[in-house]
Amino acid sequence: MSAQLDAVAVNLLGSVEHPEFGDSPYRVDAEGKPYVPVGDGGIVLGLALGDSVFALDGDHAAPGACLTHRDPAARHALVLYSCIGNEAVVRSGAASGAKGAVIGKRGEAGRVITGFRQADLAMMRPGDQVSVRARGQGFRPGWLPAEVSMMSLDPDLLAALPIAAADDGTVGVGVRAVLPSRLAGNGLGRPAAGWDLDLQVRHGDDTELRLGDLVAIEDVDGRYNMGYRSGWVSVGVVVHGGSPLPGHGPGMTPILTGPRSALVTTPDVGGHAGLTAALLKLQ
Repeated sequence: MSAQLDAVAVNLLGSVEHPEFGDSPYRVDAEGKPYVPVGDGGIVLGLALGDSVFALDGDHAAPGACLTHRDPAARHALVLYSCIGNEAVVRSGAASGAKGAVIGKRGEAGRVITGFRQADLAMMRPGDQVSVRARGQGFRPGWLPAEVSMMSLDPDLLAALPIAAADDGTVGVGVRAVLPSRLAGNGLGRPAAGWDLDLQVRHGDDTELRLGDLVAIEDVDGRYNMGYRSGWVSVGVVVHGGSPLPGHGPGMTPILTGPRSALVTTPDVGGHAGLTAALLKLQ
C-alpha cells in the first residue's frame, strides 16, 4: 500500500448571502398553494445542529450563514473545495474574528453553509466576509476500500463520526436512517462534490431526521453526478431543513458513496449521533 498523502489546505473567501426573490414572493407547494419561502439562504437564527429538520416553518432553512461569491468561477471553487468541518472565520463586520465551521453545502448556484454560535450569528449581516480554511477534498484514508469514494469531509473530523473500517475489509457507517432511492429529490444529476441531495420526506412521516444526522440513501451513486445505480449506497450529512416544494425536502451533503458490498450502513434511530455543535466547537 502506498503512503497516505497529506490533504492540501487552501484559504478561501466568501460573502454572507442575502436572500433573494424573483418577480414574485411566492413558491407553490405540493398541494398547489402559494407560500413565501422564508429561510432559504442568508443568515438563519434560532436553528442549530440537533434540531428537527421540521423545527421551523421555513423552506430549506440551514443552521447558520450561507456563503457565496460574486464571481461565478470563484463561487464554484468556494463550494467545491469547502468540506464539512473546515474552519470558518468572520473577517469583516460586527462579528469580525468569530470562529465557526463548515456544516455543508447547497445547490442552486452554489452555497457553503457555515455554523457559528448564535450570539455571533446575531451580529452578522449579509455581505460580511468569511474565510474558509478548505481541506479534505480528494483525501482518502488508507483504510478506505478501493470501491468507496469520500468527499467534502475534513480529515480531522472523520475519526469523530460513526465511520470505521471493519475486519472484513468493508467500511461501516452508523446512520439515523436508510432511505429508498424513490425519496431522492432535487440534486439528482448534479455533481455530488458541490451539491446537496434533497430527501422527499415530510413532517409526520415515519422518518424523523435531525440536522447533522448521517443518512444513507440506497441505489444512488454519488461518485460524479448523483444518479441511480442498483446495489449502491450514498451517505450524507443532513444540512438543511424541509421544504413544501414538490421534489424537495431536507437536504444532505454526500460524504461517502460505494457499492453496498463495501459500504455497510447500520441504522440507529434512537442512539445515533452524527455531526454535532460540540464536535465543531460551536457551543
